Amino acid sequence: METFIQQILNGLILGSMYALIALGYTMVYGVLNLINFAHGDVLMIGAMAGLSILNIVNGVAPELPGIVKLIIAILGAIPVCVIVNVIIERVAYRRLRNAPRLAPLITAIGISILLQTFAMMIWGRNPLPFPQVMPEQPINVFGAFITSTQIMLLVLAALAMAGLALLVEKTKIGRAMRATAENPRVASLMGIDANRIIVLTFAIGAALAAVAGVMWGANYSSAQFAMGFVPGLKAFSAAVLGGIGNIYGAMLGGILLGIIESLGAGYIGDWTGGFLGSHYQDIFAFIVLIIVLTLRPSGIMGERVADRA
Repeated sequence: METFIQQILNGLILGSMYALIALGYTMVYGVLNLINFAHGDVLMIGAMAGLSILNIVNGVAPELPGIVKLIIAILGAIPVCVIVNVIIERVAYRRLRNAPRLAPLITAIGISILLQTFAMMIWGRNPLPFPQVMPEQPINVFGAFITSTQIMLLVLAALAMAGLALLVEKTKIGRAMRATAENPRVASLMGIDANRIIVLTFAIGAALAAVAGVMWGANYSSAQFAMGFVPGLKAFSAAVLGGIGNIYGAMLGGILLGIIESLGAGYIGDWTGGFLGSHYQDIFAFIVLIIVLTLRPSGIMGERVADRA
């Protein structure tokens, strides 16, 4: 039972990060029908910016509590990611809104390579150690272990997802997002500035990616210029699994993907004598993704298009 609880806990931690990234994919797709494959690299920028800010804070005010340092790093990384994502939308995507779908896709891949190259020039090509500012002593929860950094990650992810759901469902901005997602031209006739809503969507997605990036680096104690590729691909898969364009589907898909990976690596790895262990955990997630999309191409919650953001 302790092993099961540990694997579920690990899955929730990993899935929370996937969900935060997947929300950026699904929000942009919901409004523009565009897959922003550079979104994983926005996470990388957030992690690198957070790492630089943490190093500065450790040098200037080393006596600050670790949680305060991490919050400062997140608050500093968010505007960096927002600026990067807004520039991407303005320079790379805005002119391609009415272009064939292949053009934005190729552009997104090019932007991804460009961001990685810039990051490599600024921070170098070697992995950088992420400062451990939170207590490293694990906490026992019903026989399973979790660190204070992971607890903070779960809390931040829950708050971010709940805040986004309230924003989309209960505010004028959320109604404007849903209207723009349904029909941008009709929304414009109703007085909604579609360009402003699209920029805001990119900004919100970037902010969530910044939170995920800093916490990813803090959880795995490392950051480097290519770190966003695999999490970005997994988060895109989570968005498709839950129902691309649906914010609740992105949350559900991210959590499910994390739990599937964790249980697959933990249990199936043991049954196969380690042959299909943690090094092959991607297999389990993508097998389930293929099965779900074969049986339900729209994803688990894909039919709820009215809730898109």
